Amino acid sequence: MCTAGDGTEIIILSDDEEEDSEKDSENNQSCLIIEYGNKTDESLQSDSLVPSSASDEDLVVTFSRRADVLPHARYDCPIHPFIAADCESAAPLAGNQLICDQCFCYICDKLASSCVMWTCSGRCHCNSHKKSEFWNNLRNSFLLGELKMFNFSLSEIDSHLRHAEIMLQLFRQEVSAILSSFIRGQIVQQDCKQEVIHDYTPVFNFVTSFLNKADKQNSRAAAVLNLGAAEVFMKHFQVSGPTGPSPMSNASNAKVALLQRVITSMQRLIVMANFPPGFVQKLQNFYQKTTFFPVDIKSMRNSLCVRPWDDVLLVSVLRGQNVSGVRKDKGKKTHLTEEMSVVLLRSELLQQECRYRELCRYLKVVQTDESARFQQLQDLIPFFLCMQGDLTEAMTSLFPSVNAPACRFSPQLFLTYLRIFQTAKAPKLIVCQPEQLYCPNAVWEPIKDAVPLRCVDLVKFALKAQRCSAAVYKDSQCWTSLLTIVNSSTAFPQPSPEFLCESRHVVKSILLSHQNSNVTIPRSFHEVYPHQALLLLVTGALSFRILNGALCPALPVINTFKDNMWAFRWMFENLAVSEERLQSFFQDVTQEVANSTGSPLAVNLILS
Repeated sequence: MCTAGDGTEIIILSDDEEEDSEKDSENNQSCLIIEYGNKTDESLQSDSLVPSSASDEDLVVTFSRRADVLPHARYDCPIHPFIAADCESAAPLAGNQLICDQCFCYICDKLASSCVMWTCSGRCHCNSHKKSEFWNNLRNSFLLGELKMFNFSLSEIDSHLRHAEIMLQLFRQEVSAILSSFIRGQIVQQDCKQEVIHDYTPVFNFVTSFLNKADKQNSRAAAVLNLGAAEVFMKHFQVSGPTGPSPMSNASNAKVALLQRVITSMQRLIVMANFPPGFVQKLQNFYQKTTFFPVDIKSMRNSLCVRPWDDVLLVSVLRGQNVSGVRKDKGKKTHLTEEMSVVLLRSELLQQECRYRELCRYLKVVQTDESARFQQLQDLIPFFLCMQGDLTEAMTSLFPSVNAPACRFSPQLFLTYLRIFQTAKAPKLIVCQPEQLYCPNAVWEPIKDAVPLRCVDLVKFALKAQRCSAAVYKDSQCWTSLLTIVNSSTAFPQPSPEFLCESRHVVKSILLSHQNSNVTIPRSFHEVYPHQALLLLVTGALSFRILNGALCPALPVINTFKDNMWAFRWMFENLAVSEERLQSFFQDVTQEVANSTGSPLAVNLILS
């Protein structure tokens, strides 16, 4: 093997263990170093080659030179001896102040020749070394600066945290000056006398500006800056006397607002950022032990006690191994309980990562402190199941026997689910409440592995939703959308008179049956005329709706029957049971026609 270096030296190594016995022993050397340069051959021979004393040696040294001295701490200097002591800082010991060109100061982590405290009385850095706890603490304090209070190790410090440490130093200096002005107060003229007003608002504004800058930094730096600022402003106090008109002129109120801001940012960072567990633990310990909490806000002390993503109970719930959210450890029960703000953050991240199945498992068992907001999030479980690709399970989850999400349907939400089930497409959104699903600007995309529901399932879904939600039952647009589905663009042949007559009794039986809120369609009813049967079922439901009260607007609903007028006539035969409602319906339709620019074909036939 031959290795070329900088052009001045070649090292030839041989790893052959068995050489031919006939070869010369001097050619059977394991290592040969040949140096080239400006030297002549004679100088090379005289300076570089060392004659071997034994030709049978396994290794023969043919060249040697003094090793280069690499950068090192003073206590490791190969040139000047070092005398070690635990905490001697008054004066240099023996020759500890002596240095070579490569000696570094252990405390400053820079060349000893540039250390201003190398031989300074009381702080002699020349005596420092790594085997002393005193000098190690001094080194950490010097190198970590503001970061030492977080109990970080030097290996955890990167350029972002270095910059954060500088920002914290400047923050302490500047906020101290503004706080001094607040404590001194401002003299103002009020009611013919002078008063000293203590207005904390400038301090609040400055801290808020700093937190805004902090949130724009690298995630680890942002966490340090938020907690570092909290450690400073939580020590502020309200000076007795009049305050300014601003709500934040009172230091106590302002501190609560600022701390809530910090908690919000920190919870987001802990949940959303990929922090190492040890780093998160240090942040949480600092917040609990260092930050000063007045009696009235001690409840906020545990706000950063957020479960890590690798928490045993949380992981078992997400994987489906724990369906109760309760873990027993040595006879003690632990419930999966988290603040609502944390639940929302986990929901947001799981949606971003398309982990919808895990999100559903989590929302079914987690316990939180805000029931109203949590109910809205739980009502989105059917939507998350849709995004998982299981539309059938999603539809089922809308109608549990207790607390059905469909009971809180608005017409817009019903139409959104109807469109999802019909097209197997969904709006591309990150949501935390159902109302966000019908965002008008949302982009609808196909759902991976999802198959549109059959028409019969769409009808069952719609009829069950009408039973659960009065708003859906009354809304004209909901009826129009459903009838558009069952009134195909292609006209259906009119069924036999016997089937039309029999359908009145079957449809009435289906619609008036409320057993378990299910809609059961007998197979015999839609075997012969499958499309016509579903159309008659929905038309029969519409008959009950019109008999129940005014339907406005009615023209869009009526116009869906333009290709199947036999079904429309069948509906009017059902409406004949109430002459009063039938006449009222005619009047409403006539008024709508008079107010509209056009007249649908179906209405023209009715009026004729």
